[in-house]
Amino acid sequence: MQSRNLIGYGPNPPAIEWPNKARIAVSLVVNYEEGSEYSILDGDPAGETTGESPSPVPSGQRDLANESFFEYGSRVGIWRILNIFDQLKVRATFFCCALALERNPFVGPAIVKYGHEVFGHGNRWEEYFKMDREEERKAIHQAVESIRRTTGERPLGWYCRYGPSINTRELIVEEGGFIYDCNAYNDDLPFYTTVNQKDWLIVPYSLEVNDSKLWRGDMSQPKDWFETAKNTFDLLYEEGITHPKMMSLGLHCRIIGKPSRAIELRRFIEYVKGQPDVWFAKRIEIARWWLEKYPPRPVM
Repeated sequence: MQSRNLIGYGPNPPAIEWPNKARIAVSLVVNYEEGSEYSILDGDPAGETTGESPSPVPSGQRDLANESFFEYGSRVGIWRILNIFDQLKVRATFFCCALALERNPFVGPAIVKYGHEVFGHGNRWEEYFKMDREEERKAIHQAVESIRRTTGERPLGWYCRYGPSINTRELIVEEGGFIYDCNAYNDDLPFYTTVNQKDWLIVPYSLEVNDSKLWRGDMSQPKDWFETAKNTFDLLYEEGITHPKMMSLGLHCRIIGKPSRAIELRRFIEYVKGQPDVWFAKRIEIARWWLEKYPPRPVM
């Protein structure tokens, strides 16, 4: 049974070092999900209702307008984001739903071509906490094999769209090909936990700087996202003088990929690149650095 840890690094977080003495590791995460959301066409009892505007369509009927909000991400948004990253010479981690990559065969190869990380985000919008252990094991295996086919690479990390089940972490350790997961929101630094008497690395994620708030109404204007991102960066960057941390940004092609929002993404990256001692890192780079420089302490 997985226990809770409410202490973490406590009042004395480690004064770690990032490559080149960076004061902060900035992790750009693009959730590539479009085409994997709930859909009547895929046999779900109802389609996805969280679109850019409230859906008036009764449950059980296709909402073509809402479907098109998602389609924008795979048709347009993904390419705008990739171009911004390429122009500014930053690399990101792509949380990939396998079905989404299957339905747009141009995306997986492009992610790899531009040097980004392919990361496991499930087959589609699956609720693993509703599955039994064997069903979830098969779902993880299916996603890994699908992503391997569409990108030529297997994911080395895992993050559940709707949150993990009590079995998820044990299953991804058991699978044997993963080296870390991001199914936690509880720290600004990577940390280890114990899974079946083995040390396991967690690179925590964050929903603080997540563009989904622009759809949910928590943020009303694109500049709100920029200000949240800038505030987060500024404080962590200040703390990084003595205690470097990491910062996670959660992005979606259908949301931040829209012109008025994409320009704020570009503005933020340009702002950060204007500061010295910043490491834009893929999460696999953070994981590998941590495993090499800060391995688990031996149990005495």
